Amino acid sequence: MAVDYSIIGERIKCARKACNMTQDNLSEQMGVSIAFLSRIERGSSQINLKRLSQICEILGISEGDILNGSSKKSSKYLDVEFANLLKDCSPEQQKLIYDIAKVIAKKD
Repeated sequence: MAVDYSIIGERIKCARKACNMTQDNLSEQMGVSIAFLSRIERGSSQINLKRLSQICEILGISEGDILNGSSKKSSKYLDVEFANLLKDCSPEQQKLIYDIAKVIAKKD
């Protein structure tokens, strides 16, 4: 099975944004150019294991989360997915989602 670097790049981008980090911040900590990090996030540049480990260490996530998606064993399971979902919603939609989640959480 071929590696889809665009999916890996999107997961890196989502994890970076979940940490409230800019490309400039992350690239500086990595010691690479913003252009290089941008190519990784777009999937137009392949990332090696050394760089992947470096990114994961900085962002506080596992390589498995980046390579395989969210891990149900992770304490941050679905954090990024919820953040991405909510950012595209209006304030009214966000409130509705919150109210529904609150009702569901009380039933468990």
